[in-house]
Amino acid sequence: MSAQQLSDLIRFARHNSPFYRDLYASLPPSVDRLTDLPVVDQKSFWAANTLHDSRVLTGPLSEATVYKTGGTTGSPKFSVYTRDEWRTFVTTFGQGLVDTGLRPGHRVADLFYAGELYASFLFVLDSLAHAPVDNVRLPIGGGAPLESTIPTLRDLAAQVLAGTPTTLCRLAEQVLASGVRLDSVELLLFGGEALFDDQRRLLATAFPGAEARSVGYASVDAGLLGRPVPGSDARVHRAFTPHSVVEILDDSTDEPVTEPGRPGRVVVTSLFRRLMPIIRYPAGDRAEWTGTGPGHFRILGRAEEGVRVGPVSLYTQDAQDAVALADTAGQVVGMQLVVRRWEGRDGLVLRLATAPGDERDTDRRESLARAVVAELETVRPLYPDSVRAGFVHPLSVEWARHRDLAVNPRSGKLVRVLDERPTA
Repeated sequence: MSAQQLSDLIRFARHNSPFYRDLYASLPPSVDRLTDLPVVDQKSFWAANTLHDSRVLTGPLSEATVYKTGGTTGSPKFSVYTRDEWRTFVTTFGQGLVDTGLRPGHRVADLFYAGELYASFLFVLDSLAHAPVDNVRLPIGGGAPLESTIPTLRDLAAQVLAGTPTTLCRLAEQVLASGVRLDSVELLLFGGEALFDDQRRLLATAFPGAEARSVGYASVDAGLLGRPVPGSDARVHRAFTPHSVVEILDDSTDEPVTEPGRPGRVVVTSLFRRLMPIIRYPAGDRAEWTGTGPGHFRILGRAEEGVRVGPVSLYTQDAQDAVALADTAGQVVGMQLVVRRWEGRDGLVLRLATAPGDERDTDRRESLARAVVAELETVRPLYPDSVRAGFVHPLSVEWARHRDLAVNPRSGKLVRVLDERPTA
């Protein structure tokens, strides 16, 4: 199915989707500019997009594939694609794979997660099948035991590994622990979550001949978001024109951001999805235009990825920056923020994972823990102030192996923030 003209899509959604009809009720009959439309409210969208009697869908659910998604709300919802929409989705995304470094004949291991209505494994496999270069697909999956995955990768001489950063890092840790060499691996394609510098160090140690690059930027709820841009910064992507329109909106005013370097939230409009229209839909990420090319933008992280500890707001990026400044020797290969509550106060624990063998050097780890806490308290001085006031417990560090970090059991993605406070 070809990309639809924006004005046709708006008219179609207003006429056939009760949700969009109500959302646009106060607008003039003819609207053909995105900026004339309100941004979709996530809570209202998912409340209307129920599995039965959906008010978002433009027709009956009679020909489609149903996928489960956490969306940007944290709880699983359902997204649907007709066969034509899915074909457009994977064909367009597959075209972007050439920008990742995919070469003719590459043997690609799909290590994303499958089953339970999850889309990423099928999506990547289909995108590879529709890529404009020949490739050999190895549908291993992220749920396969590492004890069998590693021999499979070795025996089939896999050259490309595609998966979430968490899956790739767990594989890397097992490769190092087992002493197996996977010298054929030359490309690591990550997606679904950000890849941080500490994880890059682990991957570089396990796969010294491989380069880590973004597989592309997409989600099952928002659809096509960004095609990889070749270069040193894997966070930079460009919009999938003409199949989708990406906007960056000011955090406070929702006005479109046009100048490079000014952060805002990502909003997407899909021009090929009609059964479940996506029009000015918040993707859940923050980004900035780079000014390096038409439609080029840099992903800055999840819009909601943070936590409140007592009166203090902290973001995962704050902690990542603190670790990067303190960890000059490159010991840390993964991190989680863990929030707990005891003795009537909240407390934040930084769970840091180290590479195999580093756990024996306790003096160096204790020194690093002190340095990380000092850096984070410098970035967020309200935290030590709140400790002194008796509002929260002091920051602490908990050491772990990468395999011990909590992941989403369905997607295999690292859970960046664990809130272990009792809710009852």
